[in-house]
Amino acid sequence: MIDREKLVEVVKQAYISACKRLPKRVKERLRDALLEEKEGLARLSLEVLLENAELAEKEGLPLCQDTGVAVVWVKACEEFELKGLKEAINQGVALACKEGRLRASVCDPITRKNTGNNTPAIIHFELVKEPVLEICVLPKGCGSENMSQIRMLSPAKGVEGIVDFVTEVVKSAGPNPCPPVSLGIGIGGDFETAALLSKKALFRDPGTPHPDPEIANLEKRILERVNTLGIGPLGFGGKTTCLFVHIETHPCHIASLPVAVNVQCHCYRLEKVKVV
Repeated sequence: MIDREKLVEVVKQAYISACKRLPKRVKERLRDALLEEKEGLARLSLEVLLENAELAEKEGLPLCQDTGVAVVWVKACEEFELKGLKEAINQGVALACKEGRLRASVCDPITRKNTGNNTPAIIHFELVKEPVLEICVLPKGCGSENMSQIRMLSPAKGVEGIVDFVTEVVKSAGPNPCPPVSLGIGIGGDFETAALLSKKALFRDPGTPHPDPEIANLEKRILERVNTLGIGPLGFGGKTTCLFVHIETHPCHIASLPVAVNVQCHCYRLEKVKVV
């Protein structure tokens, strides 16, 4: 049995930390982009994004006023007693919103009444063989989420069709998702599986290539293609429209090729904590 109070505290601290501190690899990639960039406005935008990240961490302030909807990915061994885990996660998010002074952004989809504490969180569970309980939090702002798309491609479109569709998604989004973006891409399964895979892809450590070399090469190819669009940081042009591309796949029907693209803004907030 996992200690409930410990779980609540872990989730609370993880969510507050994610909202106020960019992962090291994201900051490194932004610095690399600044070194590579020649365009004046693009350079200025990257400098501002890096300064914002440094000030947020130093002063303990949110990286962005949109502290997002709480998306939580739980990896757990089925041997653990997980009763009450969902309630503990939601309590942790609610306390994070209150104690971390985070904006409450979650509301009823019909009445638009705000829940007041960023709950309920969107929680996904993944059973694993290893004796582990890992909780990953992703505060997901909706300026980028709203730019995400899914398409049921014809299998005849193949890899070229996938690359074209992802490029189309980023091009149509333009400056709206606050680039440079990162992309979670789900390929295969069925309609809802592709969408879930695209979200799961964003929970991978930023910049970690897919273990399958063929998929890793596709990630690299899409990254290079998207960065030819010239949208650039915050839409001011330049070389870096996208920071990372992560792909997750699942076998699909012979008559189908589902592809989902989950767009993440430059503020790639992610925190992972191993409870056990």
